[in-house]
Amino acid sequence: MLRLGISIGMLSGIILGLCLKWIEWLTGKQVYTLLLNVDFIPIIGPIQWPEWVEFVFHLLIAVVIGIVFVYIVGKLNNMSIRKIVLCSFLLTLPTIPLYFPLTLFALKPTPAVDDLLAIFYWTAGHLIFAAALVFGYIILKRRL
Repeated sequence: MLRLGISIGMLSGIILGLCLKWIEWLTGKQVYTLLLNVDFIPIIGPIQWPEWVEFVFHLLIAVVIGIVFVYIVGKLNNMSIRKIVLCSFLLTLPTIPLYFPLTLFALKPTPAVDDLLAIFYWTAGHLIFAAALVFGYIILKRRL
């Protein structure tokens, strides 16, 4: 169960990261920069981390969400696909409003707190993350 949660979290986190990186490259909206930004966190924030390390920080959060998702789905036996999808979206939902504090606290350039297009991209990316949790669960559950 732990292995499945780690795998699903990694897969979903990579998909989210790649989506937001692609959107940032395509549009110039710094949503990927926002996703990886840790500059406001005491102790680790002042360090100039390479992008891959910041991505690992992001993946750690995604893995925690993946583990919690698999734990909940596993505890609630015989969940319908509708309930699995609902669980995924409810676990992902808190990440969407994180856009606002992350933007406000960021020291490096990130999208404006009222940039509706950036908010849309951020939300869409996280909804893709939620969908990836579900598809990852369906596909990997049989293999791991």
